[in-house]
Amino acid sequence: MEKTRPLGVTILAILAILGAINALIYTLQMLHILPVFIGPIAFFEFSLIGAFFWGLLFFIWLWVFRMLWEVNPQGWMFMMVLSLLNLVFGIINVIGASSWQAMAPIIIISGLVFIYCMMPGTKEAFGVPQ
Repeated sequence: MEKTRPLGVTILAILAILGAINALIYTLQMLHILPVFIGPIAFFEFSLIGAFFWGLLFFIWLWVFRMLWEVNPQGWMFMMVLSLLNLVFGIINVIGASSWQAMAPIIIISGLVFIYCMMPGTKEAFGVPQ
C-alpha cells in the first residue's frame, strides 16, 4: 500500500534541499571556489577537512530528501540528526570567529527543520509515537 505524502512532509523535503544547497555553498567557500557573499568565514579559511565535512553533509541531505519524498520513517530520524549536526557546525563556526551573517542561513534553516520535525502532525505522518 502506497503512502501519501502530506504537505508537511513535502515542506520538510524542500527544507532538506535548502539544507543541501547551503552545505554545498559552504563546501565551495571553504575550497575558495566561491567567494563569501555574506560576511567572512574566518574559522576554517581554506580547509580541506571543513570542506570534506560540509560536502559529506551535502550528500547526506540529498539522501534524506529522497527518504522524505518516499515518506520513509527513517527519513524523520535522519532529518532530526542532520538538523542538529548542522546547528552544531554553524555554532562552532560562529564561535570560531565566523560572522553570524555567514552562518545564519544554515542555523536558521536547521532550527526550523528541527522544530518542524518535533510537531505532532509531522511525527504522525511518519508513524512516530507521540
